[in-house]
Amino acid sequence: MDTKELAKIDLNLLIALQILLEEKNVSRAAERLFITQPAMSKTLSRLRLVFDDPLFTRSSHGMQPTPRAIELAGDLGVILGDITQLVSGSRFNPSTFKGEINLALSEYIGVALLPPLMQRLQQQSPQLSLRIITRVENQLDELALGNLDFAVHIKQRDYAMEYQVEQLGSSPPAILVHESHPLTQGEISWERLAQYPMVRLYISDWEQAEIQRNTEIYSTGIPNHQRGSLEISHLLTALEVLRDTDYFMPGPAYILQNEAATRGITALPVPDGGNYQLDYVMVAHKRTANSPLHNWLWEQIRCTIRELRTPLPRKMRQRIIAGSGDSTHPA
Repeated sequence: MDTKELAKIDLNLLIALQILLEEKNVSRAAERLFITQPAMSKTLSRLRLVFDDPLFTRSSHGMQPTPRAIELAGDLGVILGDITQLVSGSRFNPSTFKGEINLALSEYIGVALLPPLMQRLQQQSPQLSLRIITRVENQLDELALGNLDFAVHIKQRDYAMEYQVEQLGSSPPAILVHESHPLTQGEISWERLAQYPMVRLYISDWEQAEIQRNTEIYSTGIPNHQRGSLEISHLLTALEVLRDTDYFMPGPAYILQNEAATRGITALPVPDGGNYQLDYVMVAHKRTANSPLHNWLWEQIRCTIRELRTPLPRKMRQRIIAGSGDSTHPA
């Protein structure tokens, strides 16, 4: 980019040239620009110096543009239109939008949220590309840097004022096992859980998560747990392990909303775990606050979550602790 040449140009001069090309009359051009005729004449003189051309010549039929002015007229309207759009912002139309949005979303949330969300987006914005990133540390920093557009995660302890945060809902914790697992018979206790191997599902930014009570089961494992464990970030693979073994996995109860993915899996209550919930939020940085695209997609995610707030599936209701209270789960 030749900044030296650009520095010679005053945007107001280009606007004045466009008006002169349209009116071919100094007086009328001055009226449209709300300046005096002498001021308009001085502007024309400056334009002639910039372009090193008379631009207009007088004739019995009024001012006539020179070949150089006619050449400029071909591009000037487009350039000024682009500048106007740059300043005012283009009108956002979901149905014709082409572009990519980056969303941090753990797989255990995505398994419930993404199928209905993508169905909605396919209908309303078929050319939108949504890039889901399942393992992202320091998500708030990534939002601020522009590497992420949105994050949906377990609520953290603190959010700076520069972030927009919306509560999506909450879910009771649960112990996930296959439907014929020995733990499905009798009362669940820490001692019984310690007799079986455990799957730990990876959760991004777990250290910053905020919940209402102790969740040692998620961060360090079962107290006095002596059996083997599997740490994994792929939910569907973890569910296959649960179906084929006597492993158990701590997780949010709402995972069972996706009955196809959780076929053969049931949810058991966490021992002494009925008095807290896992809260989920959607987060964006204030840099996107005036973006029609981001505001539209934010609303699409909200609407999808709202439509998913249906009663818990029967296999959840039968086993999750009755005293966990009324909860609005994100899925």
